[in-house]
Amino acid sequence: MTEPQQLIAEVLVADTVPADREQRIAEAFRSLEITARTRMVPTRRSLGDVQWLVLALVPLQAFLSGLGSNMAEDAHRALTRLVGQVLKGGSEAQEPDRVLVLQDSATRMQVVLEADLPADAYQQLIALDLSQVRRGPIHYDRQRRAWRSELDEWERRSDSRTGDKP
Repeated sequence: MTEPQQLIAEVLVADTVPADREQRIAEAFRSLEITARTRMVPTRRSLGDVQWLVLALVPLQAFLSGLGSNMAEDAHRALTRLVGQVLKGGSEAQEPDRVLVLQDSATRMQVVLEADLPADAYQQLIALDLSQVRRGPIHYDRQRRAWRSELDEWERRSDSRTGDKP
C-alpha cells in the first residue's frame, strides 16, 4: 500500500515580512502536513486594492479536500488557525487590508482569505466545488454569507444576455 503524497505549497511571502515570521509561516503550513517552500518577493498590489501578504500556490482542490477528509469537523478550525498564524504572525493585531491568497497551481484560480472570516466561511470553502467556478478570484461575501467570484458572475450574466439574442 502506498502512502498518500504530501502536498507541496510554493509560498511567496512579501519582502516586508521579517525572516523569523517567514519561518513561522512555513511552520503553519507544516502543521497541516503541507511542505511549504517559502520565497521572499517584492511587495506587489493585486486583486484590486488588496495587497497580499502571502501567496500560496497549491493544488487547491486537493488541499481543501485533504483538510476535509483528514480532520473531519475540525477542518475549518485548522484553516482558520492557518490564516490567523499567517496574517497575524504571532501578534494579536492583524495587518490591515492584508490577505492570504491560495492559488491553484494548475488553473491559477485564487481564493482570498482574510484574517477575520467567520467559521462558517471556512466550512463553506472546504465544501466548495471549485470546478463550478470559471473565473476568480473567489472571496467571501459577508453580506451574502457565501463565497463568490464577481468575474464569474459577470461572465455568466453576459453569456445569458448574448444567448437571448438571435
